[in-house]
Amino acid sequence: MTRTGAFTPKAQVMGADDRRRAIVRLAHEILERNGGASDLVLVGLHTRGVPLAHRIAAIINDAEGHKPPVGTLDITFYRDDLRTRDPRSIGPTEIPVDITGSVVVLVDDVMYTGRSTRSALDAVMDFGRPRAIQLAVLVDRGHRELPVRADFVGKNIPTAHSEVIRVRVKEIDGEDLVEIGEGEPE
Repeated sequence: MTRTGAFTPKAQVMGADDRRRAIVRLAHEILERNGGASDLVLVGLHTRGVPLAHRIAAIINDAEGHKPPVGTLDITFYRDDLRTRDPRSIGPTEIPVDITGSVVVLVDDVMYTGRSTRSALDAVMDFGRPRAIQLAVLVDRGHRELPVRADFVGKNIPTAHSEVIRVRVKEIDGEDLVEIGEGEPE
């Protein structure tokens, strides 16, 4: 579904401190579930999943003394709605290691219908056969159209279909916050 109009915020649902705590919790949950960081490869989905993946990797490094490799993934050409969405710039896809036999943790900012996750699963399989693929999202807003769910969730924020969650990250937007509103998220 293509939305039109500029984003109009209704409320801030996560500030910088909320975000920091959620990301720390995500990192520790990833470590706990996987028994450490030795087999992990984090892959951030463009655009805002990339800085989130780097933040999670830094926290894992602080906790374990081992920083997992971090890759980037652009899912544009794997999307099933490519022809119905507004064109966007393509980001680089870089997976710095062979993922065969590893645990790949896909990192995204918002989970909504599950279609981006499905696209990411298809894309990551072009790089090898991981032992497992897990999903970490900062925000899960519900409304699945596909039978997928995140393994690690920073915050569940139920929304109406007409609402939009906008995640802003300091590395790209100059600030860390999550807002709910209407219109375009970016």
